[in-house]
Amino acid sequence: MTIDVGTLLADRYRLEAQIGSGGMSTVYRAFDTVLERTVAIKRMHREIAEHSEQLERFRREARAVAQLNHPHIVQVIDAGEHDDTPFIVFEHVRGETLKERIQRAGRLPVTEAVAYAIEIARALGAAHDRGIVHRDVKPQNVLINEEGLAKVTDFGIARTLEEHGLTADGRVLGTTDYVSPEQAMGHEVTGQSDIYSLGIVLFEMLVGDIPFHGENQVAVAMKHVREELPDVQALRPSVGAALAAVVDRATAKDLDVRYPSTDDLVADLEDVLTIEASRRGEATGEATAVLRTLPPQKRQRLNLRVRRRGLLLVAIVLVLGALAAAAIQLLPDATQRGTGQRPSTPAAKGEVAVSLSPNDAHDYDPLGDNAEHSSETARVLDGDPNTDWSTERYTGGTLPKQGVGIYLDVGSETVSATRLSLATSTPGWSGKVYAAADGSGPPAGFPDPGWVAVGDIEDARAKQNVPLKTNGTRYRYYLVWITALPEGGGKVGISSLSLLRRR
Repeated sequence: MTIDVGTLLADRYRLEAQIGSGGMSTVYRAFDTVLERTVAIKRMHREIAEHSEQLERFRREARAVAQLNHPHIVQVIDAGEHDDTPFIVFEHVRGETLKERIQRAGRLPVTEAVAYAIEIARALGAAHDRGIVHRDVKPQNVLINEEGLAKVTDFGIARTLEEHGLTADGRVLGTTDYVSPEQAMGHEVTGQSDIYSLGIVLFEMLVGDIPFHGENQVAVAMKHVREELPDVQALRPSVGAALAAVVDRATAKDLDVRYPSTDDLVADLEDVLTIEASRRGEATGEATAVLRTLPPQKRQRLNLRVRRRGLLLVAIVLVLGALAAAAIQLLPDATQRGTGQRPSTPAAKGEVAVSLSPNDAHDYDPLGDNAEHSSETARVLDGDPNTDWSTERYTGGTLPKQGVGIYLDVGSETVSATRLSLATSTPGWSGKVYAAADGSGPPAGFPDPGWVAVGDIEDARAKQNVPLKTNGTRYRYYLVWITALPEGGGKVGISSLSLLRRR
């Protein structure tokens, strides 16, 4: 039941207008007559307040959020009761919800989407540090203020990790459009569940739509449990491989693959923001503000010129004089060379991407003319899914020689890679992965005793992870040796290659 505008709650808060309503409560814009400021008040529906369980959930929201003080969390100011019905007083945020922004603008600019994901993740991290899981992360619960800042609100079904009872295991709470698989199944909910939901929000910001639709909420929830997320790069090709990898890992159904904490997620998102800003040569909206908040070592990787349509706006200047070269500075492990190029599939827990620059890819054709589109090799490391390196076109659908390939040079430091991640525009080809410890490059002839077979590629998929059996041995060169063309095809095209290693 709503109450009349003009009502004075607790002899202090005068209701001015109803601005929202949900199943448990109604939200009003109100005026604080004591401090003379506008506030937002969430007042529980009287009929709901008569149920002790719902009443406790409402009160717990006030207790939980009152513990949090963070620039990206809507602040609780006060709480009280009026006519035996509880209410919570929040700071008033002028603006719109993130959902409204997506509906109004469609998919967001890539750098802006990443910036909002960073702000939301930082807010969730502050809650997780206090043992509080939001449990209902969705764009409807993110407010964008007039300055463009994102603020997370509505911890209405949040609970502390130490608390049990009202949201015990076996009960599914939350909006199923964004619900994690474990929450949909009624299993234990932790901070990783919030990370999954944020990954879905990031997907929606990039694509302009949620990944799953169904006849009802249960059908949608089961898709989160059983179905793989649509490929974000297929839906929006301008999304780089590093950002696609973050989406994949954040929404991984396997908790051992999903980001273990918001700190890990934020670190990768910050790297992606610098990569995407550098690729585009600009940053839009809130991305300009978030770039200023990055750690110094990450800010130094960008050469920022401030402009503003005749005054000041932040624009990203190329670091090494070309967009592809700009990306080579951007991995979190500053001891490695490289670009921030990430695998097209998510790294498992305990793995990191090996840093590589576009100049680290080389063609290899020892059994032919010693050249195989050498001008295209940088394309497998440029983060652009729309470009690829390809073999020559061979007539008859078969290779007229033992093989042809492309190899990665990780440098003199060498690494023991555990996986090779690849994307190909011509699925169905086969080959092997070879590795060599040192030397000036692959031998003039092949095979060579210095090269060890460490992986197999059979009937290559469009995106694939190839386990590498390096057994702790550190290698400098990793060669993708193509031995069979796809059926009915005359060449092989590879758009992305990356290596993963143990931390």
